[in-house]
Amino acid sequence: MIHALRALLPLSLASLLGACSLLPEAQVIDTYLLPPSTLASQARGAPLALTLSIARPQASQALDSTRIAVVPEGSRISSYKGARWADPAPSLLRDRLVSVLRSDGRFPELVSDEQQLHSDLELLGNLQSFQSEYRDSQPYAVIHLDVQLVDSNSRRILASQRFAVSQRSADVQVASLVSAFGTASDTLASELIDWLLVEAAKSGKTAP
Repeated sequence: MIHALRALLPLSLASLLGACSLLPEAQVIDTYLLPPSTLASQARGAPLALTLSIARPQASQALDSTRIAVVPEGSRISSYKGARWADPAPSLLRDRLVSVLRSDGRFPELVSDEQQLHSDLELLGNLQSFQSEYRDSQPYAVIHLDVQLVDSNSRRILASQRFAVSQRSADVQVASLVSAFGTASDTLASELIDWLLVEAAKSGKTAP
C-alpha cells in the first residue's frame, strides 16, 4: 500500500502543476503621468503679494479614479484596458496647476490644500470632464473645470468661471492620448492664470 502511494505522489504533483499553468496570467498595466509642461517657466509681470491655495477639484466617481476615462459614443463612459493614471485625475490636474503657477512666478506664495496652510485666496474646483471623447472617429482629450475663487477669511466667493479645453490626439494609441492630455492641461492652466490675475487684482489683496 505504501509503495502504491509513493508511486501516485509524483502523478498527483504533476497534475497540480498542470492545473496551475492553466491559471490566467496577470494583466500588465501601463501607468501614465501627465507629460512635463511645455509652458515657458518665466514670470511676465510683477509677483502678487498674496498667498493662493489650490484645492484638489471635486469629481464624480467615474473621474475620481486612476482609470483613463473614455466616452466612445453618446453618454456611455468606459476606460482604457491595461492603462492607468499614476494618480486620480483630480490630483493630476491640481498638481499640474500648482506646477505651472509656480513656474509662472506671479503667484510666489503658492500652496496646495494638502499642506493645510493659511492663504489669502483659495481656488476651489469641480472637475466635470477629464476624458477621451471621439469626434468623427478621432480621439480628443477633453477637460472641463468649474472653479471658484474664494476669500479665505470671509469664505465669500469672489468669482466663478468654467474652463473647457480639448486637444486632438495624434492617433488612437493611449500614449498619444496622454500627450494630448498634457497639452490640454497646459492650455487650461494658461487660461486659468490670466483669469486669476484679473480676479486677484479685483479682490484688493494684491497690495504689499
